[in-house]
Amino acid sequence: MFLATLTQEQKEAFICLAHNVVVSDGDLTVGEKLMMEDMRREMNLDESFEPHYLHLDGIEDLFATKRSRSIAMISLIRIAYADGAFEIEEQCLLRDLCLPFSIAESDFQLIDNWVRRLISLEAEAGAFL
Repeated sequence: MFLATLTQEQKEAFICLAHNVVVSDGDLTVGEKLMMEDMRREMNLDESFEPHYLHLDGIEDLFATKRSRSIAMISLIRIAYADGAFEIEEQCLLRDLCLPFSIAESDFQLIDNWVRRLISLEAEAGAFL
């Protein structure tokens, strides 16, 4: 959701950040792999681009607007829940990202709450299908 609006450079950085999140707990699940593939398709990323570990140094310059930072954070929290749990390692990594992104803890909590509601609504919609 919203990832298609990022620039090409932001898309490549985002998929690397998503990779950071999904491997942070030491367990890459099928759900996480599927969500990574969905995000790649949404961003129309070339299949040859391999996500790799991305340092956070200077990330605020690449995601320079509140909009791009919010899009990234929403999607990163969403992928953190792909395996059904927001593990402590994932939470720590994303809270570390809040500093360069200038996202206050209260805003992080609001985004997390919104993502949990989205997941609930997706599950509810799935029951209709």
